[in-house]
Amino acid sequence: LQMLEQQVVGGEQAKNKDLKEKHKRRKKYAAERRMQLVAALQNSNEDSSEWVLLNVYDSIQEEVRAKSKLLEKMQRKLRAAETEIKDLQSEFELEKIDYLGTIRRLERDLMLFQQLLDQVQTLVRRDCNYSNLDKIKRECVWDEEAACWQIPEPVIQKTSLP
Repeated sequence: LQMLEQQVVGGEQAKNKDLKEKHKRRKKYAAERRMQLVAALQNSNEDSSEWVLLNVYDSIQEEVRAKSKLLEKMQRKLRAAETEIKDLQSEFELEKIDYLGTIRRLERDLMLFQQLLDQVQTLVRRDCNYSNLDKIKRECVWDEEAACWQIPEPVIQKTSLP
């Protein structure tokens, strides 16, 4: 009876040594992996109360209560994160509207000044260095310290005819 039992237990592969070694390796790997997981969970910065997997419960109701508390806590965190995201999006939208308004205002001012320059340029004397706006633009230099443009002084070039 014992001989039959030894042959039947494990089925056809009862005497297969390779299969037994394979099962031993799997069990050893599973044990090592479990130890690594436990070590990683213990070394984590989270509260130990949050790790429901490590807790041992006396009853299913206690486990359900603990997991419900954890779920509620995570839902509160989620709602807080969603609220923060909405606040940031609305703040970004307000800043965007403000920047677009500023850009539009600056474009209007630029158009005004460009039209004024076009009108005034015809009134500037031909022998003045300000009669050529492109040349003036090339000669202008931005001063970082003063935060303004350094514009060349107007000069009238007197030409004498022989």
